[in-house]
Amino acid sequence: MAKEQAKNKKGDKKQDAGAAKAPVNAEMTAEEKEAFAGYVPNLRQKYRDEIIAKMQERFQYKNVNQVPKIEKIVVNMGVGEAARDAKLIDSAAAELTQITGQKARITKASKSISAFKLREGMSVGCFVTLRGNRMYEFIERLTKIAIPRIRDFRGLPYKSFDGRGNHSMGIREHMIFLELDFNKVQSVRGLNITTVTSAKTDEEARVLLKLMGYPIREK
Repeated sequence: MAKEQAKNKKGDKKQDAGAAKAPVNAEMTAEEKEAFAGYVPNLRQKYRDEIIAKMQERFQYKNVNQVPKIEKIVVNMGVGEAARDAKLIDSAAAELTQITGQKARITKASKSISAFKLREGMSVGCFVTLRGNRMYEFIERLTKIAIPRIRDFRGLPYKSFDGRGNHSMGIREHMIFLELDFNKVQSVRGLNITTVTSAKTDEEARVLLKLMGYPIREK
């Protein structure tokens, strides 16, 4: 009996040691991975169930693989003040990370410009490239929550395309995103959002983005 108790104590100590070695800030447990394995954002499901069929009907695609889709979204924030105060780039990157849910990367100057007191390699902004589920979640927050908060908003310009099916929009105040804590934001910044699609023409991309919820104006 005493030997069994001693073995149990040793086993408990090993378990405790193993638990101590386990990472405290592990991103996701095995149970959570199983729970989220089949997770599909609402907008992504809508694209599969409704938008593909509507695009096929509108443009008469012979194959479902011809239907355009959004490939990625690039959110870019320029921080010109970083030339005077390098700490500003860190706060801008942290805010962009909060907005998108993905760690922002720092952009650096490719060459020196004396007129702007800019040196090669100096941090001048930050950006995030979104794909997959995070991209669809960002689109939904952008179109349903953030954009409607813009003062006197009358829709996105009809001609905000580059001729190759990609759309760009500028936002003057990044405070329209509710993910930010107003009390911790040092200054209001603008940002640019580029939506890259597989569409071959602007008209295809325009119809696709409208179906995805982009409030694009008519001509």
